[in-house]
Amino acid sequence: MANAALGSAVPDSNPPSSFRRSLGNPRTFGNAILSALAVALSVLAMFPLFSVLYMLLKKGAARLGPSLFTELTPGAGMSGGGISNAIVGTLVVVVVASCLSLPLGFMGAVYLAEYSGETRLATLVRFSAKVLTGLPSILAGVFAYATVVVTTGSFSALAGGAAMAILMVPTVMLTSEAALRAVPTKMKDAAFGMGATHAQTVLKIVIPTAVPGILTGVMLALARAMGETAPLLFTALFSDYMFDGKLGQPIASLSVLIYNFAGSPFPQQIELAWAASLVLVSIVLVLNVIAQIVIRRPEEHG
Repeated sequence: MANAALGSAVPDSNPPSSFRRSLGNPRTFGNAILSALAVALSVLAMFPLFSVLYMLLKKGAARLGPSLFTELTPGAGMSGGGISNAIVGTLVVVVVASCLSLPLGFMGAVYLAEYSGETRLATLVRFSAKVLTGLPSILAGVFAYATVVVTTGSFSALAGGAAMAILMVPTVMLTSEAALRAVPTKMKDAAFGMGATHAQTVLKIVIPTAVPGILTGVMLALARAMGETAPLLFTALFSDYMFDGKLGQPIASLSVLIYNFAGSPFPQQIELAWAASLVLVSIVLVLNVIAQIVIRRPEEHG
């Protein structure tokens, strides 16, 4: 009797025919068509990315080797050489830009998320940041040229970093603000209930909780800065020598090296341009993958 009752309580593994998926049903057929279309369009959207990666691997992988990362860029018609000075120069410019942009963008985000409310100043700052995200990068280069290069009288890594900082600030500010606003209100209320001040709550609760989102914005800003060329043409220019620690002198970069060597009539420099493109794309991809991993970790542990 117990077994019979237990058997009757177990749901039937075969659903009624009315619940079975059948392509004869118009709604099921439409769902299948739209799902297949979504998959096809997704593959089509990824095709340009994989095409670029394939082309870079095909034409740039041949030059990968120790010499590529240890030797300086060659002169016109010279054999051998590498892109070590361009890699170092790119890192130097990005570090300068980060030192200029990250404190400003982060403090602006804290102000917008925790202290400004919905005042006119906050609305103006937020609107200005959104406008700057769509600013053509060449205009940032022109501005840095007029303010830094003309003032100092020389193209320099500092000018290049200033131009990149203009492009990084809005990305860091807006993404950090979104991360700070995403912190649950109950966590802040609990801190206030235990006697914490607003500043203590922001420093001890809000910012540590929002760190993954803030790091994501930083990674995305760095990826954009590394791939820009036009601002560096107006500010950092290029150098065939290794960075010697002086920020007031022209400096090499991967993006400008690609720009200069891609149109060269010498096969050696064209090959280096392909290899530099592969290295630059790899760095940007790694930064974007890290950003995606940082985004998903809080969701998985939530």
